[in-house]
Amino acid sequence: MKRRYLLLAALPASALANAPRLKAGVFEPAQAAPEFSLKGSDGAELNLARFKGKVVMLVFGFTLCPEVCPTTLATLAQARKDLGAAATDVQVIYVTVDPERDDLNRISAYLRAFDTTFVGGTDTPARLEAMRKRYGVVAEKIASKQPNAYGMNHSTSVWLIDRAGRLKAMMPYGHEAKDFVHDLRLLLAQK
Repeated sequence: MKRRYLLLAALPASALANAPRLKAGVFEPAQAAPEFSLKGSDGAELNLARFKGKVVMLVFGFTLCPEVCPTTLATLAQARKDLGAAATDVQVIYVTVDPERDDLNRISAYLRAFDTTFVGGTDTPARLEAMRKRYGVVAEKIASKQPNAYGMNHSTSVWLIDRAGRLKAMMPYGHEAKDFVHDLRLLLAQK
């Protein structure tokens, strides 16, 4: 690390200013992403350790989401497609904020409609709440006029985790696939 800082200090300020930057909001300094252990939609335990060496895009949502979740997942699927062969080093993890309705079968079917490589996770409400707290994610039920129906308000950003498992950035909702491709290429180039 010291050599890297010395090298950067030796570069002219104009070279640093022109260095490619992430479009997402960057966590400085990057820290280890909070680990978790959930039930995975692919039948295996879902945790970050499984994907060490890949760049992870972590998303929170629910399968009955009317707009934000399907838009986000379609954008991430397009970004992976646009990456071409490099997409094999990118993993999307989708964690439900609605464990009452989102069981593993439902999550699996939902994600397959976007990209067959996406992996979803669920668990007990308490475990999911603890995970959301570690990531600073908000999720709350919104009452509906229809009996036994409700919506969910939840955080809509995508967390970007580098190959070493560090939380590098957070991309707010509404960015296009090209912005994710830009950031993913930068993160994939880092070792």
